[in-house]
Amino acid sequence: MNLGRIGVIATNVFREVIRDRILYLLAFFAIALVAIAAALPQVAAGTESKILLDVGLAAMNLLGLVVAVFVGTGLINKEIEKRTVYALIAKPVSKAEFIVGKHLGLSSVLLVLLAAMLLIYLGVLTYSQVSYPLTSILITTCFQLLELLLMVAVAILFGVFTNSLLAILLTASVYLMGQFSRDLLNLGTLSQNPTLQHTTEAIYLILPDLTRLNFKNQAVYGTELLPPPIELLGSAAYGLFYTVLLLAIAILIFSKREF
Repeated sequence: MNLGRIGVIATNVFREVIRDRILYLLAFFAIALVAIAAALPQVAAGTESKILLDVGLAAMNLLGLVVAVFVGTGLINKEIEKRTVYALIAKPVSKAEFIVGKHLGLSSVLLVLLAAMLLIYLGVLTYSQVSYPLTSILITTCFQLLELLLMVAVAILFGVFTNSLLAILLTASVYLMGQFSRDLLNLGTLSQNPTLQHTTEAIYLILPDLTRLNFKNQAVYGTELLPPPIELLGSAAYGLFYTVLLLAIAILIFSKREF
């Protein structure tokens, strides 16, 4: 793969997504967070600090997920539906470069979006005189980015061979099931039903366990509740492995398509 061609595709995706007013989400995030910070003392006296910490991290994850799902599913699908993919693959650009470039472009947007929301979040917390565990929040935000990169890979995978609406539904389903895949595994173990147990084990192996990348609850209460560094590194490697695997599958499917 040619890194120069991948960089050009990624840059074009970044500019296109930014041009689509995706950064207006930042204004919405800032206004919503300030409003919540102002309202909490009246409705949750005594616990407003923890609620603000939790709501801010959850909102960052939700807005990032919206971009990953709705934009990610259209990255390839839109090119196919508009038939612009014909011109792109007629150039000296391999299908692998095309997929990887699209993923890196949207990943860059999510990195900028998360970084900006993090600065707004920390600014609101400081202004509201809420003490916060900075290290835990930074670690949690890094893992939020890893989770979003994985979801972009899922979105691209479904966008390669389905229409936009179905790709969105399937990607959202993978996210929801990924949040509960460990619970499904535990349910199968508790049921003592071999068939159900094998089924839940298969689901757990196929679907990404997104709880391994979710440390929002731990971040609210400080670094002492975060897993040890070796476990954090293992979770990061898990997320990156799944992302690369999904992109490889997307490239394989896309390469089999006839245009």
